[in-house]
Amino acid sequence: MARTGRRHDEAAARREALGARGEQVAVEYLVRHGGVVLARNWRCRFGEIDVVVREGGAIVVCEVKTRSGEGYGTPLDAVTPAKAARLRRLAREWLRCWDRPCAQLRIDVLGVRSLPAGGFLVERVRGVA
Repeated sequence: MARTGRRHDEAAARREALGARGEQVAVEYLVRHGGVVLARNWRCRFGEIDVVVREGGAIVVCEVKTRSGEGYGTPLDAVTPAKAARLRRLAREWLRCWDRPCAQLRIDVLGVRSLPAGGFLVERVRGVA
């Protein structure tokens, strides 16, 4: 049986902490730009939605991708066609479960990049899926 090394555990903990911080930064960004948070980390059999906000008459499902560098591509590169299809399925399921009729449903990606000098840069792409 393989053992997980301490370095691996520490690296995983750092990635998890960075992801949690990036998601919080994204939520603060959304609220600052007029969004009303309806859900965070909502899970169902199809997966997880990071954040759901209401912006005017629109329900916006937000995928948050946080990176500390670009070694694995930009945060926005992480949303593949398969991921976009899963986000669409998740959005429909969220609407069904919460019985939320809406005139407009949108899926956005927020790329959160940790800056070397400190702080974060948020990039938002609207209507990715």
